[in-house]
Amino acid sequence: MSGPIGVGVIGAGVISDTYLENLASFPDVTVVIVGDLIEERAKSQAEKHGVPAWGSAADVFANDDVQVVVNLTIPAAHLEISSAAIAAGKHVWSEKPLGLDRAGGRQLLADATAKGLRVGSAPDTILGPGFQTAKRAIQEGVIGEPMFATTTFQTVGPDLWHPSPAFLFAQGAGPLLDMGPYYFSGLVSLFGPVERVAALGRKKAEERVIHSGPDAGTTFPVEVPTSLQVLTSFAAGQQASSLLSFDSALERHGIFEVHGTEGSLVIPDPNQFEGRSAFVTARTSLADGDWGEQQWTEVEQKGMVVGRGLGLLDMIRAIAEDRPHVATGELGFHVLDVMLSAQESAASGEFVRVESSISAPVPSVPVDFDPFAATL
Repeated sequence: MSGPIGVGVIGAGVISDTYLENLASFPDVTVVIVGDLIEERAKSQAEKHGVPAWGSAADVFANDDVQVVVNLTIPAAHLEISSAAIAAGKHVWSEKPLGLDRAGGRQLLADATAKGLRVGSAPDTILGPGFQTAKRAIQEGVIGEPMFATTTFQTVGPDLWHPSPAFLFAQGAGPLLDMGPYYFSGLVSLFGPVERVAALGRKKAEERVIHSGPDAGTTFPVEVPTSLQVLTSFAAGQQASSLLSFDSALERHGIFEVHGTEGSLVIPDPNQFEGRSAFVTARTSLADGDWGEQQWTEVEQKGMVVGRGLGLLDMIRAIAEDRPHVATGELGFHVLDVMLSAQESAASGEFVRVESSISAPVPSVPVDFDPFAATL
């Protein structure tokens, strides 16, 4: 690879705006075509963002200038599109989740390996300076040895604001597969692979009501648990508890805490690229009833803030530099396996062993990583 790398985007939905805006700012990347099932929508996005070509997914695969496909389709189509990209000889970056079933995910990774191609998988928020600052603080020992973590995402539900929310309550979604990738990717990046999962899940109702848009007042079925509590046990010995809910009147997003032998650290929202990191150390004495206010130590955030597309850029540079990239398909598959195991545990009431793993620790991002430099 030398010079800007040609990228083709498949999927011209809402999230494509963020990707196309950010990718246009990276000198190492050139978006050459946008494809979509609805070609008129691909044309509209291409013209809006100054992309010279548009068409179908097949047009993206056939374009000789495309070296990497960015898969922004709906989750149910992720494996189909990513597999077709690999078959066409293209590296692929996929939005989360990597797919919806284990067999398809394994086959995708095997096919990519056989062809010497890379797979990357969102979320790439774990590459942002917010999360990376917290990760460095843990590695530097500010809280001692990490022991356990707590994460929380709870909201009243996207049916309150989304004009077409049914897909978020269908198989392959719900709070677990929709929001879980952010939290579990963060946990695995910090602690390594998960060995066992236990979960409890329930629904608030079998049907929900659309509250906004042209279909307001109509109902739709709920196919998956809308509140889940998940316990994860990691191979390195750490544990975590995670709450994911579309049923909560109390809104609490992005809570991510890591507790160690010497202190506790709060980490930025894993759905964001920046945010506050701070820690408290364990008290050495405490009078009965004198809890008082704990003294927080702020951790200075370091690194450039960008947004979605950062993981793709890292993958492109990693290919050129012959090094591992951060948000690998292997990581995305392991996180998918963890979430599917949580679903199975919630249904069975038993611990489920996670069969997949990751072959190496998730790499960190150098503080001086500059997305706006021309490196190829």
